[in-house]
Amino acid sequence: MDLELFCPEDPAEKPLDRPVQDGGLCGIFRTIACVGDSLSSGEFVSRMDGKIGWHDLYDYSWGQYLARMAGCTVYNFSRGGMSAKEYCTSFARENGCWDADKAAQAYILALGVNDLLNLKHPLGSLADICEEDPEKNGDTFCGYYAAIIQRYKRIQPKAKFFLMTMPRSEEDPEKIALAEAHAELLRKLADHFPYTYVLDFHRYAPPYDARFKERFYLDDHLNAAGYLLTARMVASYIDYIIRHNPDEFRQIGFVGTEFYNENFSW
Repeated sequence: MDLELFCPEDPAEKPLDRPVQDGGLCGIFRTIACVGDSLSSGEFVSRMDGKIGWHDLYDYSWGQYLARMAGCTVYNFSRGGMSAKEYCTSFARENGCWDADKAAQAYILALGVNDLLNLKHPLGSLADICEEDPEKNGDTFCGYYAAIIQRYKRIQPKAKFFLMTMPRSEEDPEKIALAEAHAELLRKLADHFPYTYVLDFHRYAPPYDARFKERFYLDDHLNAAGYLLTARMVASYIDYIIRHNPDEFRQIGFVGTEFYNENFSW
């Protein structure tokens, strides 16, 4: 057997150069929680009798595609229209997302579109983070987004966090600038918090341009194929991160237990 076929070690490899079909090394996680908005909820757009509707069909979410691919349990901590502020101030509490029995080994955060592009919340900076008490974080996107990470780190201290940037698209200059600022902030948050990585779709995903939308969109949201493609990109990116940082995932089987191996780092 050629180990290179399973764990290639090409230093020039980029995160989405090696697509996986079966979840790849995402399979090492037995529980994953997806914190997000409509694009994390399998939302489809209907138009009937002149009326438009938006419908969260979670079985079509990229999280549930990922669950079926990798054979793990994935929680949809998401809803159409979600913002980081709403998640922190009401949604997570009202829907049991902070419950200890739903603690996950990995968290994928995909928030920012509603916060920055639709609700016009201020982006903020790392200065908005109160290390001692996330309830005292600043009233900005960064403050609430960081609070989500801080709260889950208290629930599951050794969990891994993956922060998803916005893919590039054909938008107006203001939206392009906000997406770039959002991506830069998430990179800084990944440096700030331990066990935290960026799924940098802004850099590495294909642009969500007219050609992409012809194949993978239904109105202004993804179609079923688009959500499946997103699941494969998420799985491939996480597989890449694990393969390139094996020591940091060696003890993932102990996350959520009282055990660890002192001969290895977390």
